[in-house]
Amino acid sequence: MQHPLPAPTPRHHWTRHLSALLLAWVLAAAWGSVVQTQFNLQALVSLGLTMPAGLRAETTWQDLIGFGPVYSGILAAGWLPALGVAAFLARRWPAWRSSLFAAAAGLGMMAAVRAVDAVAPMPAFIDATRGLPGLLAMAVGAVLAGWVYAGLTRMKP
Repeated sequence: MQHPLPAPTPRHHWTRHLSALLLAWVLAAAWGSVVQTQFNLQALVSLGLTMPAGLRAETTWQDLIGFGPVYSGILAAGWLPALGVAAFLARRWPAWRSSLFAAAAGLGMMAAVRAVDAVAPMPAFIDATRGLPGLLAMAVGAVLAGWVYAGLTRMKP
């Protein structure tokens, strides 16, 4: 005789959502850190510096450890309101849930980066986001992370 699976408890619900959010957050922060590093290194290459693969890898690793936590804080500040709005809208339009979370994650990231730029003493806190290509390249990671979060937290039939 098979026993039906127990109904998810509220604790299970929150644990699943928090785990998915943390995974998405780490994914977006790592993506953004790697992207900004590569944009910065490429700017040095365009000035004539030689950038061997080993140095690229070492610099990327150092930035993941050093810049990644800073960027994750910026990301969290943008995601809190944006993902809250996405959750609210997703209750009204469940068919658009994944798109809403993906868009909210990307827009939240861009808004947070622009807000930091507005108060930072330098022209752009994250140099890669000074131009649209760098900003969009970093936003792609946030969008994908929002999509991952939506997928991991969708209601199971």
